[in-house]
Amino acid sequence: MAEKRDYYEVLGVGKTATADEIKKAYRKMAVKYHPDKNPGDKAAEEKFKEAAEAYEVLSDPQKRQRYDQFGHAGMGGASGFGGGGMNMEDIFSQFGDLFSEWGMGGGGFSSFFGGGSRGGGQRVRRGSDLRVRVRVTLEEIATGVDKKIKVKKLVNCSHCNGSGSADGNVETCPTCKGTGRVVSAQRGIFGMMQVQSECPNCHGEGKIIKNKCTHCHGEGVVREEEIIEIHIPAGVAGGMQIPVQGKGNAAPHGGVNGDLLVLIEEEEHKDFLRDGSDLVYNLLLDMPTAILGGQVQIPTLQGEAKITITPGTQPGKVLRMRGKGLPMIDQYARQYGTGDMLINVGVYIPEHLNKDEKKMIEQLQKSENVRPGSSDKKNFFKNLFG
Repeated sequence: MAEKRDYYEVLGVGKTATADEIKKAYRKMAVKYHPDKNPGDKAAEEKFKEAAEAYEVLSDPQKRQRYDQFGHAGMGGASGFGGGGMNMEDIFSQFGDLFSEWGMGGGGFSSFFGGGSRGGGQRVRRGSDLRVRVRVTLEEIATGVDKKIKVKKLVNCSHCNGSGSADGNVETCPTCKGTGRVVSAQRGIFGMMQVQSECPNCHGEGKIIKNKCTHCHGEGVVREEEIIEIHIPAGVAGGMQIPVQGKGNAAPHGGVNGDLLVLIEEEEHKDFLRDGSDLVYNLLLDMPTAILGGQVQIPTLQGEAKITITPGTQPGKVLRMRGKGLPMIDQYARQYGTGDMLINVGVYIPEHLNKDEKKMIEQLQKSENVRPGSSDKKNFFKNLFG
């Protein structure tokens, strides 16, 4: 299977392109490779599909953000075409109104490939996505966590079961005969052609509600609070966005629910700094322990741990505890390893001494072993600053 080309490359735009520039670039590609202009040309048809898939992602701010972060691997089912499942019927169903705006055919060609859009042409509405922020601690990031959050969202009306009809009766739209689309002849850049567009009477739904539900006013949805349980996988980082499918706003009249987009916010830890999957801990030793060595107790995310300090440990030395960091995850939140804990060693030099303490230090100062030589100085600053 051929590797997918970069969507920006497909449309011939840069990664900083504006929405208007992306739309103009897609129009240029659609005109160039439109099947009405290239009858029977399979290569042009594939280019037409490729451009449509690129535009479908890059024209949606949320999908574009996910694509910029993870590339093709991070899209999963985010594309409305579902990756390799795209066909010409999908394109004309989704972008028919856009082609009509540009004076390009859609209806006649769509019919040639199997007739109308999916489901008899009726538009399946999709609820909008919701975005929430969720704060997590390093301890929760280390293991993963389930959280319950309260969200105000659109849900199906319980009085009409989401139909929008007070008595359950829904009539077929007389204008489009239930297809949700109307066909008209229009002169475009390729001459006269049939153009499909959304039915103005039923707005693409193919049905009309006469007796509207009084609770939802015929929309089929109402705004309520809902408690949603979400799973935060181990290893996430602040700024990541986790999609929870189907937990966004409900769509009017029994459509498809939108998604809930969970934006991760990482709480500051009192002991550790995070560096990717590694944790950094600053250890301040007293002078006797730094000089004589010994064991000291330090915190980890898994509990207290003892480490050995070798005699003569210098300030600036970095100790490493392997596997005591955070899980490493790929773009699919699959764990493939664990980071380390890096311990930055500092040595506390007291600023205030009593008379006896000062006398002891003065005695120590007379010893040759406590005064650095030229090689000691070179090695110290090399270790400290690299």
